[in-house]
Amino acid sequence: MSQKIYVGNLGFSVNNEALSEKFAQFGTVSSAKVIIDRDTNRSKGFGFVEMSSSAEATKAINSLNGTDFDGRQMNVSEAKPMEKRENNRY
Repeated sequence: MSQKIYVGNLGFSVNNEALSEKFAQFGTVSSAKVIIDRDTNRSKGFGFVEMSSSAEATKAINSLNGTDFDGRQMNVSEAKPMEKRENNRY
């Protein structure tokens, strides 16, 4: 079963491909997405990676949390489900 990982404190130059490559050393990356601000079209400094198994995700989290990537110390943890927002803009 796949597991989603939250990756915070990313450098603004990190893109989906670079994020995927960083996590690929720990297993199969199903998807990697850097979140982009829709108004500025610039990275918000965080993203999500989905690994193909929980074991690979746990290994990636334990290995990469607190490590340097593109000059910034990443925060890597298990992703939490998105909370429903009442005042959605769109």
